Amino acid sequence: MKKTYGIIALIFYMCALGTCKSQKLTVKKLTLTKASGETVQVAAEMAVAPKEREHGFMERKNIPDGTGMLFVFENDQILHFWMKNTPHSLSIAYIDRKGVIQNIFDMTPFSLANVSSTVSVRYALEVPQGWFRRVGVDVGDTLSLDF
Repeated sequence: MKKTYGIIALIFYMCALGTCKSQKLTVKKLTLTKASGETVQVAAEMAVAPKEREHGFMERKNIPDGTGMLFVFENDQILHFWMKNTPHSLSIAYIDRKGVIQNIFDMTPFSLANVSSTVSVRYALEVPQGWFRRVGVDVGDTLSLDF
């Protein structure tokens, strides 16, 4: 009986420290509109709660093309992202409250260096590195905010 309580206590302790795997995030099909009017879709996991935003793509080894994660913040702000414990190369788009892409940067796996937006934004969309370039999405293009 003592052994069972010890195991239960250990599991509870690990979860309290945040080492238990997070729940699956809601996936939404997001639409990006290029300057030409052409649209591109991405299936994005929605990271809305602080814990979801903190964990992001950490420990994820496979992120297929055409998928990503949208980080949603309550207020406009300069955002800072890093690649702690993230083995997959990513690109990040910083998007303002109107849905306009303000910056796109590539990020290096496992890097602790901040990759910061140059202006206050509300959203960050992470995708496999180079995806924005491959589909022709650039700064000034827009994300439909009907999610």
